[in-house]
Amino acid sequence: MPSASPTSLALKSLGRLVFACLLFVAPLRLCAAPDDAAVRQKLAGVILSEGPEQQKLLTELADSGSKIARDVLVAWTRDGVYVYEAPDKSKTPILLEEQQDTSGKSRGIRIADGQPLKDAQGAELRFTSTDLTPADTDMTLRSAIQQTLNALALSDPDVDARRSAVLKLGNSQKKDSFTLLQARLGRETDASVLKAIHEAMALLQLADSDPKVQSAAVDQLARLSAIGSLDSLKRLATKADCPPEVARSAARAIKSIEDHIWWVNFFGTIFHGLSLGSILLVVALGLAITFGLMGIINMAHGEMIAVGAYTCYVVQNLFGAGFGFSITLPFSFGSKPISFGLHLPGLNATGWTYESYFLFALPLSFIMAALAGLLIERTVIRFLYRRPLESLLATWGVSLVMQQCFRMVFGANNVQVNSPSWLLGHFSIGDVGFGYNRVFVICFAAVIVVGTWLLLTKTPLGLLIRAVMQNRNMAACMGVRTYRVNMLTFAFGSGLAGLAGAFLSQIGNVGPSLGQTYIVDSFMTVVVGGVGSIVGTVYSAVGIGTADQVLQQLTGSPVTGKIVVLITIILFLQWKPGGLFATRSRSLD
Repeated sequence: MPSASPTSLALKSLGRLVFACLLFVAPLRLCAAPDDAAVRQKLAGVILSEGPEQQKLLTELADSGSKIARDVLVAWTRDGVYVYEAPDKSKTPILLEEQQDTSGKSRGIRIADGQPLKDAQGAELRFTSTDLTPADTDMTLRSAIQQTLNALALSDPDVDARRSAVLKLGNSQKKDSFTLLQARLGRETDASVLKAIHEAMALLQLADSDPKVQSAAVDQLARLSAIGSLDSLKRLATKADCPPEVARSAARAIKSIEDHIWWVNFFGTIFHGLSLGSILLVVALGLAITFGLMGIINMAHGEMIAVGAYTCYVVQNLFGAGFGFSITLPFSFGSKPISFGLHLPGLNATGWTYESYFLFALPLSFIMAALAGLLIERTVIRFLYRRPLESLLATWGVSLVMQQCFRMVFGANNVQVNSPSWLLGHFSIGDVGFGYNRVFVICFAAVIVVGTWLLLTKTPLGLLIRAVMQNRNMAACMGVRTYRVNMLTFAFGSGLAGLAGAFLSQIGNVGPSLGQTYIVDSFMTVVVGGVGSIVGTVYSAVGIGTADQVLQQLTGSPVTGKIVVLITIILFLQWKPGGLFATRSRSLD
């Protein structure tokens, strides 16, 4: 008997796997449908029933966690549920579709099964809101429906939605809310929601008439460091009829929570300083290498940041509807204005395909900024080696030209680069919020530093760069093509600035003068760290970025904070003119 081929065995195995998956998925579908059907039947029963039976069904719906139940009950409170009475006197609860026909009528959807309402001949029935009678409600029933909606919100699958519902109940100051929260306490599994439930229950107990219950609630809020309870505690402590022991407990709790807020702000400021320092690091890293290698004061380095940011904006548009621009020059030819433009069609991508645009924008930002730096080096910089004052003036003129080009192509106003969903949001540790976009910037900056260090220490190009930095003339005598090293190094430094621009596009808006905001800080970072020193640049960038944010927090003014940082840097350079890690070479000695 011939043995089966590997291909046939693989196909059989795949077929068995698919069959097993179908056997597993089919019961899930069969189980899910009755749940929805049961919820719909209960909803129809609630609308048509009265008294204890209605309350019983509402209680059962509260434990279902069903989105369908929540939508129908919300519509009921807004008089959006109707009862259709058939010719045979039977009553059917229905909802009206939002979509209307030319006569302004909508299809009636049966709540019991979600199907369109039809007559005896099978034709779909259409109504206006005035053709039907809204389902009856009264004050008691509306209160019961609201209780059910609160319970449904507490069982929402989304953690943030549950947390918001808990906070809403805690601030409601209603006694019924305490019972709902207590019932949910045993079923909740998320730690953050559990903490919110304990906080909300303690907030509700602040209004209790028993001083012992109030004191216990105050102590609970102090243990939880509940920032949201600070105003409630202050109102309680200042009430004229507040018992003395409760007032003392409230004062201690207020002091404890205020101390907690101070530490939260402190660590949050440190985190923001690290993210700012990471951006400064990426910007200044290339500047440190090029300045140390060529002695060029490149005032157009900030425009390399803008090139990277605008590249990110263009890539975003190419993944969307497309990108185009039109430029009219202030000249004319034959009484006709000279104008030209370009339109690039977009992919019109959606979902994860569109969200992935940033992964493509990162390398493209590096490449476009590197090409722009290469062009500047070949046309301007190559004639200004070791002439810092002339290079400063020339590159400043280049920066002005580039800014005007940005205004002509992208407009004078800022443009918005939308962050992908996986960079939105934040997570919290001890009430300190960490934004995903800033965490990404810090981590990617660390990767860039390691990559640059490996380039300079483990590659032939890095060996040539270090040789030229040590002694340009000796390296040239040994056969090193210094002009090529200069060109590649300048392109690499400009590319790093382009990456920084891509990061900045995820934190703020992108405009023609984006780079000018960071160019002065970047030069300060390079000088303080030591020209040409990667380690010094890392220490300097993190230190300046963190100090800037901390001083802004302490002084309460961004301008004052920057002034203090600048004065500190000036005094430091008076003490150590070469920076933290001064580069020593034979050419400098």
